[in-house]
Amino acid sequence: MNRSCIFLLSLLLCHFNGNNPEYSNRIAAEKPLWGFYAHKLINRLAVFCLPPEMIVFYKPNIRFLEDHAVDPDKRRYAIKGEAPKHYIDLDHFPAESLDQSAFYWKDAVEKFSIDTLMSRGVVPWHIVKVKYQLTKAFEKKDFHKILKLSADLGHYIGDANVPLHTTSNYNGQLTGQYGIHGFWESRIPELSADSYDLFVGKASYLSNPQRTAWQAIKNAHKAVDSVLLFEKLLSESFAEDKKYSFEERNGQTVKVYSKPFSKAYEKKLNGQVERQLKASIKMVADFWYTAWVDAGQPVLVGLNSENNMSLLEKLLEEESRLWQQKKFPARPHKN
Repeated sequence: MNRSCIFLLSLLLCHFNGNNPEYSNRIAAEKPLWGFYAHKLINRLAVFCLPPEMIVFYKPNIRFLEDHAVDPDKRRYAIKGEAPKHYIDLDHFPAESLDQSAFYWKDAVEKFSIDTLMSRGVVPWHIVKVKYQLTKAFEKKDFHKILKLSADLGHYIGDANVPLHTTSNYNGQLTGQYGIHGFWESRIPELSADSYDLFVGKASYLSNPQRTAWQAIKNAHKAVDSVLLFEKLLSESFAEDKKYSFEERNGQTVKVYSKPFSKAYEKKLNGQVERQLKASIKMVADFWYTAWVDAGQPVLVGLNSENNMSLLEKLLEEESRLWQQKKFPARPHKN
């Protein structure tokens, strides 16, 4: 792995939530640059899992897929109804209700109602919806939609593999652990990602994408208890001045979780962050590939052009201006 990739890895999961009070000053000062590396990296590395017939299209557009991997997060604060697409509070569903009868959107609506689903999060269903839209874009060889939907799909899949995106206690606010979201996603990989092995092999066809999405959600949710418990136990054994430290970032002194505390936490997690990141990369590649196969494996050579890209960028600029006209809360954090 070259040094530029290692540098990106060292910064990788610094976004997903962005509500960690220990990072608030830093994020406020660096918002245009800091915090999006995870989603960008996931989309970038997923490209290299694709077959040659797709690489010829995706590789020339890899910068777009990286840069626009964060668009769904921008929409969270601008478009009503966007926020629930990024998470699901599994603890707000009766355990027995989330069997195969709820895996499909129509069945879930009949069982719970749209209002209930939107209040608890819909990421597993939305992933499959975007996959379906991407398949249709491939069928039409729609350059704009293929790229836009591929970037979006990578984002939602990345979110689905984060344990704290599967619980109502998404930032430790219910257990006196406010800020743990950013700790898990930001500080840990920042210190350790240069040792991560993120090669995941070739993309595979998914015979049941809906089941795959749900399995990812359930696997991530299994880790919630350890994410919270290990931080709680370590906090009891670390004095306040040992748990936190101060570092210089872009000319500012900011409060961060100390290296000893972070390393001890990661040791207890036993590679959990790395595993979830790898799962995200593989899942993104699999979903892209499956959408293409389901569309009949259309020939993608010839879709790339400067005119196509220029028009797409203009369309997205106009869309971005519309996002900025409205403001909606994403997931309000309660102390």
